[in-house]
Amino acid sequence: MNVTIDIVSDLVCPWCFIGKRRLAEALARVEDQRPGTGFQVNWLPFFLNPETPPEGEPYRAFLEAKFGGAAKVARLQRTVAEAGNDVELAFNFERIVTRPNTLRAHRLVYRAQAIGHRQAAVDALVERLFAAHFQRGEDIGELTTLAEVAAACGDRKEEVLAYLESGAGERQVRSLADKVGALGVTGVPFLIIQRRLTVSGAQSGEVLAAAIIQAMR
Repeated sequence: MNVTIDIVSDLVCPWCFIGKRRLAEALARVEDQRPGTGFQVNWLPFFLNPETPPEGEPYRAFLEAKFGGAAKVARLQRTVAEAGNDVELAFNFERIVTRPNTLRAHRLVYRAQAIGHRQAAVDALVERLFAAHFQRGEDIGELTTLAEVAAACGDRKEEVLAYLESGAGERQVRSLADKVGALGVTGVPFLIIQRRLTVSGAQSGEVLAAAIIQAMR
């Protein structure tokens, strides 16, 4: 049996990075329980802050303004770091300078899916985008950075750069984000399993596996 899983996420959401790792654990659990199960995982765009300027904005200042000061940001990041440790994921928040506008990064993921890249290649691209932002402190709103990320995943840097410079895919990505919003999604990660069962938040691998098996029934 093939299971379709749509993941709504934003690439500057730390819980989405954690959720990606927990989903991988869930898929392994389902495969153990239901050998032969196939998965079609689709990444859908979400904008945590649609007002982010195209060039991005200072990361720390944005967080402190949003959450109410340095102390609260530090507590939130400790919570995220602890959750990341559970899935062998190390966050390096201190390396992040810019909070990027993620439209271009979402377009890059959209392109990979639209032209039929293998699911493993799309997964690697998404993983590397998250890692670029949260672990290496790279600006994933910047054209050259995105082209280099794609090239590291086996794509052609010049083709990716030309695509991003052209504005291709922008209308489609914005349309997908609008459709997600029309479904009532206000936070991410958000999973839609078999187009009928939804799971909100970065739930544990055990919870996600149970939801997938429920949807399969």
